[in-house]
Amino acid sequence: MSRPVTAIRNIGPATEAQFASAGITTAEAVEELGCDAAYKVLINAGAKPHLMAYVALWMGLHDRPFNSISAEEKAELRSRFDALKQQDGGSGIEADLRALGIRPPD
Repeated sequence: MSRPVTAIRNIGPATEAQFASAGITTAEAVEELGCDAAYKVLINAGAKPHLMAYVALWMGLHDRPFNSISAEEKAELRSRFDALKQQDGGSGIEADLRALGIRPPD
């Protein structure tokens, strides 16, 4: 039997709804993707990137409380989060802005 996305520590109903709108409806699917790929799915589905949401997901996938992050881990996760925001898989707001001519084509 599948577990709901909210079975992952630190993940609440709002994030679960974002995953559902992106087509991910189980904790197992999020766990299989891993933090970076799962968060990228959210961004590509139109979720506004937010560092603390990314950190909460990472900590949850490691079964750790949100507030147990060290300064070193936070710096590393900030770097990974910034890299994820810069990627654009051809969907999301950046692709929409390019299509409208607001952003230059790649």
